[in-house]
Parts: sequence; structure tokens; C-alpha cells
Amino acid sequence: MTQAELADRVIAIAESRELDVFAALLERRGAHVLRYPLISIADAPDPLPVLEWLRQFSAGGCDDLILLTGEGLRRLLGCCERHDPALRAAFVAALARVRRITRGPKPARALRQLGLAPDVEAAIPTTGGIIETLRELDLQGRRIGVQLYGSEPNLPLMEFLQQAGAQALPVAPYVYGDASADGTVRELLQRMADGGVDAIAFTSKAQVERLFKVGTEDLVRSALGQAQVAAIGPVVADALRSRGIEVSAMPEASWFMKPLTTELVDLLGKRP
Repeated sequence: MTQAELADRVIAIAESRELDVFAALLERRGAHVLRYPLISIADAPDPLPVLEWLRQFSAGGCDDLILLTGEGLRRLLGCCERHDPALRAAFVAALARVRRITRGPKPARALRQLGLAPDVEAAIPTTGGIIETLRELDLQGRRIGVQLYGSEPNLPLMEFLQQAGAQALPVAPYVYGDASADGTVRELLQRMADGGVDAIAFTSKAQVERLFKVGTEDLVRSALGQAQVAAIGPVVADALRSRGIEVSAMPEASWFMKPLTTELVDLLGKRP
């Protein structure tokens, strides 16, 4: 790759937690990056239900654990460290004993940082992919912890587990909030609608939902129709496509910032 591959390209990014990392990847290739963090992530406002779940899990209350996000596992560990430091070791020990089921590469990576690995990985990193993978397993009577994606209840997964004869034990260790003011988000939408942005990159489903929550339907569709739309993975792409938005770029197998940057270079890059 050369520094000039994205020269003169204007790319908006909606990432919050790794905003500087993602921006730097694009800027090193010459892009002009517009930083519009749409979503903030915070610990669950009431830690008591999370701590109760952690204590139950650590005492052997689950046979399996479904990890939907790497952020979720990190927040569970952080809750232990902040509110009951002695609980962390018991939680990790219990995590090593249960069958670990992951939705995608990010929770798998978070497990590896603890010296663990998934026992079952969804073939497709979506809720539907998790469900299809679980259909191959006998779940009757299993106590299954479910780390939720933000505070979304994930009713399709809960209903599947119930029908499969399992007991679902969900936990929501973090919540989403608004990272940018509504007026700032509308400014981005108008800039896109006016043709001033070559591409926008989404790294979470919540970012897509925020855009449609703030802007009028006509403005959002006009904005996204004037720019190339990139998604970090299938969950984000599905959220866009379900709203009728065409996704122009998405990594095929590795859903991280670097592969997404490569996709943007392939989409917009100027070859020597």
C-alpha cells in the first residue's frame, strides 16, 4: 500500500472506542477522516444484577456461556475488578470449566487474552448464525449464560434456547449512549447528502440505529445514497440492508479495523 492510495478521499467514521486507531489507519493512506463517534459504551448503570450473575456463574451456575461480543467479556471482568476483586479469579476459573460459545472473532480474541479459546464458534457471526450452530447441539436441560449485545434482549436467541429445552441466564454488562450531539449527527448527514463525503464506515449495529434515530428517513437515505457505505461485518451489514441500504464494502472473513481499511482502499483507492 502507498500513502497516496486514499489521497483526497473523504471518509467518515462512526467508531468511538477505537476512533483514533481506525482514523490513523486511514490517514496513513492519505484519507481525510471525518470523526463522528455516534455511540458511547458505558458499564451497566446498576452493577448489582451483573454482580449477582457473576457470582452465580462463578459458583457453577452455568453449563455453557454464549459470548456475543468481546466488549461484553471485558466489561464482566471489569465489573469484578471494580466491585469485588476476589471474584475475578473465580469467574475466570468457571469460564475455563464451561463450554464457551462465541459469535465472532472479537469474543474469541477476548478469550485468548485469558489463555482460553472457544469450544464452539458460530459459522456466521450473527444471532442467526449462533442459532444455526446451536441446532447441532443437545441443549436439553443445559443452563446457558448469555452475554447480551448492549441491553438488547435478543428475543430470537432467548426463544430458541427456551424451545430447545435450555435455561437461558442473560447478563447485560454494558449499555450504549450517545457520543455526539444530535445536531452534530445531522451536520454529518447533511454533509453526506450534499456529496461532501466519499464513504462512511460503520463498526457496530448501534451506530446505524443512531443515525436513523436522529435524522429524518429522507435525510438519512439521501445521505447514505450519496456515499459508499462500508460495514465491519455481517451484523452491521444486515442492519443496513434491512433498511434498504446498499453495502459497498465488508471484509469477508476477519471483522476488524485493518481488514475494513483494506476494503476501503480496494473500494476507493487510487492505484499507482
